Amino acid sequence: MDDTELAAYLAAEAGKILLEVRASGEFEGKALGKAGDETANRYLVDALRKYRPDDGLLSEESKDTKDRLSKSRVWIVDPVDGTREYGEGRGDWAVHVGLAIDGTATKGAVALPGLDGGIVLRTDSPASGIKYAATPRLVVSRTRPAKEAVKVAKQIGGELVPMGSAGAKAMAVVRGEAEIYLHSGGQYEWDSCAPVAVALANGLHCSRIDGSPLLYNQHDVYLPDLLICVPEMADEVLERVRALAAES
Repeated sequence: MDDTELAAYLAAEAGKILLEVRASGEFEGKALGKAGDETANRYLVDALRKYRPDDGLLSEESKDTKDRLSKSRVWIVDPVDGTREYGEGRGDWAVHVGLAIDGTATKGAVALPGLDGGIVLRTDSPASGIKYAATPRLVVSRTRPAKEAVKVAKQIGGELVPMGSAGAKAMAVVRGEAEIYLHSGGQYEWDSCAPVAVALANGLHCSRIDGSPLLYNQHDVYLPDLLICVPEMADEVLERVRALAAES
């Protein structure tokens, strides 16, 4: 398997494992989230060490080792993006398997196991025929919508669409269910690497909210904000975010 095929296969298989853990009925709530995280992480880490032993690896659920910093190729994974949604039995959670090459999110896949019988979006299969709405839809956190997103939506006459995990929100833009994902509430590299790789492969704009590039495999893996949107809206959104920052 090439890199994208491997990412898609692993994301899909991890998704199946997570659904089996949830269906077992042995766990619920936070305990279910913890069991799912641990089980999926073990599978992904073992598989990547088997299939790509020379590459670096960064996972939310494993202790970080800085030897990855000397690697050009680093797999960045989130076994369950949206642990809360997964534990609550919702569908808006994801599995992220991304590959950063020289600091750029380059290849990968995002699985949405809880939607439509299981969906995997990947960097080698960009969607076609996607139609975006005339009225911008901004996907935001169900519980803590970014203040910038709320203000920008009001300024451009947009509609807020509450949703769960970062991966689910990013893939909503890829799938044409929203036009903008503007986040400023704090994230880490594993929250966005695979989604950004897939979004870029689909021709979407991806950056920090100040317009600077998203960099991966950094010493500090905190990557607090991002913008994923249809390209024709990027300049306006970035300009409005800059204006809001200047006012504060």
